[in-house]
Amino acid sequence: MLLALLAVVIGLVLLIWSAEKFIDGAAATSRWLGLSPLLIGMLVIGFGTSAPEMMVSVLAAVQGNPGLAVGNAYGSNIANIGLVLGFIALMAPLAVHSSVIRKEMPLLVIVMMLTGYMLIDGWVTRLEALILLVALVLFIGYSIWSSRRQQADALEEEVSETLDAKPMSRGKSIAWTLIGLALLIASSRLLVWGAVEIAEMFGVSELIIGLTVVAVGTSLPELASSISALRRREHDMVLGNVVGSNLFNSLAVVGLAGVIMPIEAGREVLVRDWSVMISMTLLMVLFAFSWRGRPRRINRLEGGVLFTLFIAYTGYMVSIVLMS
Repeated sequence: MLLALLAVVIGLVLLIWSAEKFIDGAAATSRWLGLSPLLIGMLVIGFGTSAPEMMVSVLAAVQGNPGLAVGNAYGSNIANIGLVLGFIALMAPLAVHSSVIRKEMPLLVIVMMLTGYMLIDGWVTRLEALILLVALVLFIGYSIWSSRRQQADALEEEVSETLDAKPMSRGKSIAWTLIGLALLIASSRLLVWGAVEIAEMFGVSELIIGLTVVAVGTSLPELASSISALRRREHDMVLGNVVGSNLFNSLAVVGLAGVIMPIEAGREVLVRDWSVMISMTLLMVLFAFSWRGRPRRINRLEGGVLFTLFIAYTGYMVSIVLMS
């Protein structure tokens, strides 16, 4: 028991640190390769903040624990909206200026509805997982096309400021990308092993562990990067991190895990977890969307609503573990 807990703690600490280094290295490398700051913000950072979920879920599926994979993906989406966005908005109201993010939010809702449809029969089959990966490729293509047509955007300015604040040489950026990736893989293996051991000890499903401990842990890089962005008053980066990460979680994380091994998701995933996820997503869109073309602010009350929903959901999931 103690060894499994130690594996989870060490795995999470390494995961958070390596994710930060991987994101910094990948973003700087992308700039050296000539990618625009807007495209880096839309794809590279969004992909980078989902790297922990991706590594954990792929390893879980490879080791025959697909329930942990889907729990990690959906639980992280809930944590990103409630813990990350909600907590940050409680600290300071978030002004939303980026038109790019406002365009991505309806796409996120469509993706969430698609995943809900797939969960009706209680399975994510290999074909359905492949559909998610095709949708991911289409999203990447759309992002590249959109970044070339988009005029000056608030997100682009904030990404440029972030990259300027952390200058890296070409060699250093490549080195940190590779080191971060290697440590992501190692820490994910450690975390998955510890999480599965704990699930067996408590007699609960891997899905529950994925929705709670692993999901919150893999969302901590988003929380850390969002707090840093808030200190620099880069509000669009905060929302962009959450929207981009949730898109990649829903498409890449579930898609890759489902292609490796079909995912059995009981009806409770649709009724309980997906319902909470889509409800919080719709609230985020409602709070952040500019209906009359004017910049919108996610105020402290709205942040408090999202954070309270996350606490209530997490408390309920913990009670399931304690009663098992």
